[in-house]
Amino acid sequence: MKKIINPWKDMPGYNCFGCSPDNPAGVKMEFYEEGDEVVSIWRPRPEYQGWLNTLHGGIQSVLLDETCGWVVFRKLQVAGVTSKMETRYRRAVSTDDSHVVVRARIVSQSRNLVEVEAKLYDEQGRLCTEALCTYFCFSKEKSLQEMHFRSCEVEPDEVLPLF
Repeated sequence: MKKIINPWKDMPGYNCFGCSPDNPAGVKMEFYEEGDEVVSIWRPRPEYQGWLNTLHGGIQSVLLDETCGWVVFRKLQVAGVTSKMETRYRRAVSTDDSHVVVRARIVSQSRNLVEVEAKLYDEQGRLCTEALCTYFCFSKEKSLQEMHFRSCEVEPDEVLPLF
């Protein structure tokens, strides 16, 4: 897997709940590219629980949605926003798990709309949650002007994420 470089990391005012490394309340996701997928490996924490020792469903949706967005950034090299998200919860995710893995990939594209599917697996590799996100993608010009997005590159060497 190759680590995806966050193109907004040093931008003033960047405070995304999903991927900013500097948002103290955020989930601080990092992303990797593996074939046609974008992958995130994330550590659940007790402050994100819903029911006792159970990862809140809203946080699971954040993880899925954010990974889908990074598929758009990396694979299409444009910025986009979520226009629709359908989420299915199949199994509870424990906040005691050492990590969860989120994998997402493009399933269809037509004009400015892209459908991305994402799946969240627990530390045992069991499918827990899945989502189908529809993204509205901006033109390259609007991505640059309004979203300050130039490109989304990967580190040159393969890396193994620590979890």
